[in-house]
Order: sequence, then C-alpha cells, then structure tokens
Amino acid sequence: MDNRIFENRRVWQLTPDEFLAAACLIAEQEAEHRSAAVLGIARGGVRLAETVAGELGVPAVVVRARHNELEGIQQAATGRVLLDHEHNQDALAALPASAPLLVVDDICGSGATLRAVADMLTTAVSPSQIRTAVLCRNEGCDYPLDSWGWDVADWVHFPWESEPEHGRIEALPPLTALCSRSMPPGTRT
Repeated sequence: MDNRIFENRRVWQLTPDEFLAAACLIAEQEAEHRSAAVLGIARGGVRLAETVAGELGVPAVVVRARHNELEGIQQAATGRVLLDHEHNQDALAALPASAPLLVVDDICGSGATLRAVADMLTTAVSPSQIRTAVLCRNEGCDYPLDSWGWDVADWVHFPWESEPEHGRIEALPPLTALCSRSMPPGTRT
C-alpha cells in the first residue's frame, strides 16, 4: 500500500555537502552496532553504503531491488519490488552467516523496497540483526527505520540523479542530527 505524502510544493534537493554530512552522522550512530557490512540498495543507496562502510571500516555490498519502473520525480509506486536474484545471490555469498547487517538507501517512500530486501537477507544469510538507515523518509511511511535524516512530504532530488525537468527546487535544510525510531517523534539523536 502506498501511503506516501506529496504536497507538490517543491522538489527538495540534497546537496553533495549535506549528503556527506548525513552519511557521516549515520556512520557515527551505527558504529556502536558493529555491523559486519553495509548493504546499499542500488541505485540510490550505493554511494551512501560506500561512504558509511568506509567510515565504519567494513565492506560495502550492493544489492539490486527496484520499486519504481522509471526514474525521475512523480513516479507512482507499483507495490511490487523487483529483486535481481542473480546479482544479489553473488553479492550476498561473501557475507558471513548470522552477522549483524546495516541496509541503507537514499529514501524510504513506502517501505516496500526495504521490506523486500530484509526478507531476502533473512532467507539468504540469516543475519543476527538487520538495521536500516536512509537519507530521507516520506512522512507517510510507516516502515520501522532505525534512523533517517529528513522527513519529507515532496519529491527529493539526489546528487547522483539527473536534474528534474520541472518543479521548484529547494535545498533541504542543514542536518545536525538524525531522526531515530528509538526517540520520541520530533526529536533527533
């Protein structure tokens, strides 16, 4: 079910500097959980996984899952997540069984992609723990993320994407702390 909220007032833009600041905050928060690897969901989670894994000194692993068939803003969520089983099987083969893992992505819209990847990981490697962190979380999302940077109610343009063709672009505000499911609503860690 797609509960995403879009006010259609702007397209938020994540700058490269704010991306790096958010990635470092995620790495700092996740250091205490000692994940064996950081898994980035291609395409949007790859740079985040590489950056966070580099900060933590653990491997970055790319898994492929696709929720929207097309790139760009204002794409309807299909509710179906396509997993690249051949690629993912090879990528997960190097992971230790029963180890804690961190899964990252650029945005959590409905939670369908993270849910599908978590189910795949549970079946493939039986991790002792799966933690999740994203840069942005749509305000309508009810997926239980461990941490995220911004709550958004509009589309987000990330530094690795093509410039949006329409919409008023507005920079996301500077991030000084993460949101966390372990904190009361409206507070940050």
